[in-house]
Amino acid sequence: MSDWIKTSLDEIITIVGGGTPKTDVKTFWNGSIPWISVVDFGNDLRWIIHTDKSITKEGLENSSTKLLNENDIIISARGTVGEIAQLKTPMAFNQSCYGIKAKQSIVNVDFLYFLLKHSIDKLKKNTHGSVFQTITQNTFKDIEVLIPKDILEQNQIASTLNCLDKKIENLKQQNQLLENIAQTLFNHWFIDFEFPDTNGKPYKSSGGKMIDSEMGQIPKGWKDGSFGSIAETVGGGTPSTNEESYWQYGDIQWYSPTDLTKSNQLFSLSSGNKISRLGLQKSSAKLFPSHSIMLTSRATVGEISINSSEASTNQGFITIIPNSRFTLPFLLGYVKYNLPIIKSLASGSTFPEISKTNFRNIGLFIPTDEIINTFTKASMPLLMKIESNIKTIQKLKIFNAILLPKLMSGQLRIKE
Repeated sequence: MSDWIKTSLDEIITIVGGGTPKTDVKTFWNGSIPWISVVDFGNDLRWIIHTDKSITKEGLENSSTKLLNENDIIISARGTVGEIAQLKTPMAFNQSCYGIKAKQSIVNVDFLYFLLKHSIDKLKKNTHGSVFQTITQNTFKDIEVLIPKDILEQNQIASTLNCLDKKIENLKQQNQLLENIAQTLFNHWFIDFEFPDTNGKPYKSSGGKMIDSEMGQIPKGWKDGSFGSIAETVGGGTPSTNEESYWQYGDIQWYSPTDLTKSNQLFSLSSGNKISRLGLQKSSAKLFPSHSIMLTSRATVGEISINSSEASTNQGFITIIPNSRFTLPFLLGYVKYNLPIIKSLASGSTFPEISKTNFRNIGLFIPTDEIINTFTKASMPLLMKIESNIKTIQKLKIFNAILLPKLMSGQLRIKE
């Protein structure tokens, strides 16, 4: 290890502070410069491509925000500390983050990204603040790191880890594409009524017979219905946290809304907490089968995930259970299509919530069994491929978590 050097993070980086243009000056906002806040990254997002807000050149020049370059690094420094990502394009950022630039004569920028990722726990242990955690610029002085002297070795380490990240990113992009295809197909068939007729042509535009219903015109043979009329829906509950036996050695998946917002995936492989059989019996939590649709119904309304194994939830969910007639792809399509209505029906003085009754009363059209079955055969493979990809992503992340510390410590060396 004589060819590695010990240094502190602040010796190999340039730290840039951010800022926010005045929000009451309209000419500072909605421009061509992406502007990062902590909502724009996290959840293991490697690259920031898009931001929720943007600013103008005037906003950049009349505030303390700074412009970072492509490949520069951003790290959340206040409140939610230690989220880290790289930029795909030049972007400005707010004061809750630091921009990190690599001193390129000393360190490769991609290697630096992984080095920072490896050092996150150390950074979090050195936070300050009584109200909320904060990383200061001095924090980086207190973090010692090892780096190879040779930039070439840094490049080789970064290239290895980049391959894993690229594979994960490609699978996530593929999943988003598959999800979009499935929903587009659903909308085309069941909202536009352009499912294949007996001749394989789009039904409505080919002159398919339409009839009147209480909810509007629908294809002949279809009926009006609601979520409550076609599928079982269940709520959730929380076992007493004061009773250790309800939680200790629990083997039942028990989801809270944060599990969905953190993973941001269509399928959930596991929950952050698990409960015991006794905890299930002694609470209003309900056990439901795999491949049910978990919909957050309280505070954060409208997040969706499908459980890969038998599970339960807390009281912040409505779970829709598919059946042999009304299948997972069909119900999922209707839930996603109705998200604007679901969110609009949420109310409450403390936090928004949609009741199970209001959800069950949301109207929908009930097609013939033949059409549902044909749609299911076409779209179920798309959903199963998404689930398979998510399982692969989890394996890659586990491998990455094992490999990262070994490469960053020099315990595992990469030969040219």
